[in-house]
Amino acid sequence: MPEDKQPSEKGPEGNRLPAKEPLLDSHQAAAILKVHPRTLQRLVHRGKIRAIQVGKLWRFRASVIEAWIER
Repeated sequence: MPEDKQPSEKGPEGNRLPAKEPLLDSHQAAAILKVHPRTLQRLVHRGKIRAIQVGKLWRFRASVIEAWIER
């Protein structure tokens, strides 16, 4: 992959996500939402919140969590 191209994920609507935004773990994202981490994972499995799975772990972009709160 060329140096100037950074991989980026696409959300359900095909929107590109920022490539350099730090990722939150389940506990950090759940604390922002004031829910249990397992509840947050259920929301991911239901397609309510976008997340990135890294091995067995889930990671969340702060902007996605904030956008979900504003809905």
